[in-house]
Amino acid sequence: MTAPDYRHFLQQQWPRQQPLVAAYTLDGERVWLKRAGPRHGMWRYRLLGLAARVLGLPVLQPVPNLGGRAAIGTELMRLRSLSALGLRVPEVLAACDDAFLMRDLGTPGRPTPSLGDEIEAAVPAGPAAVLSLWRLGLETLNAVHGQGQCLSQAFARNMVRCTDGQIACIDFEDDPSRALPLHLCQLRDALAYVHSTALALVQAGAQEGARMAWNDWLAGPQRGADFRAALQATLPRLAWLRHLPQDRRWGRDAQRMRAAYDLLVS
Repeated sequence: MTAPDYRHFLQQQWPRQQPLVAAYTLDGERVWLKRAGPRHGMWRYRLLGLAARVLGLPVLQPVPNLGGRAAIGTELMRLRSLSALGLRVPEVLAACDDAFLMRDLGTPGRPTPSLGDEIEAAVPAGPAAVLSLWRLGLETLNAVHGQGQCLSQAFARNMVRCTDGQIACIDFEDDPSRALPLHLCQLRDALAYVHSTALALVQAGAQEGARMAWNDWLAGPQRGADFRAALQATLPRLAWLRHLPQDRRWGRDAQRMRAAYDLLVS
């Protein structure tokens, strides 16, 4: 298909589309159409911001996602700027104020699982299998941070394994750099990634290997003095997490937070 065909499809289809995101096949090619949703209120972000200030945790300052056309504009800007730096993100095929069309990250007949799904699926195979996947997430953060950038929601579910084995990142409806200095944006990335994967590391018995990989990652040249200082200031204020139960008594979210804290304070 040519670019004008993509634009024509977008203009015809987005007003009819009910879900915010939907997949289509055009001449054998899989594409995704994302349209604007409703605007989001600001009150919850103000409450979260107040909590972050009270706790003395600036890294947890919320990054507003305004929804509507603003979210579409932010995502388009971020996808294009990250792609221009050579970072792997979905390719934008066509766009308008209310929606955009992007190319699927995979190829027909071949799955593109999230790194989070791959890590969880590898748990029964043991620590080596999980750690080899977990390091891919750290390498992805290195690639992004090494370009002076940050992600938006750096959870493992938003890191997608492409068919060539490389990791691409998705979900850019907000831009943390508009709300936080870069070193806090990058620390936010690291904390999100650890939080989303730490429980699988525990289940696979991979904690010790992950601590070594984490410490090596922290010592890398992509981490500056501001990043390290912010991490050291943050961890003592999270010490209450060590009192959370390690079992499922309070649910999986509590388990994830406890597992993440145990890894970070090693």
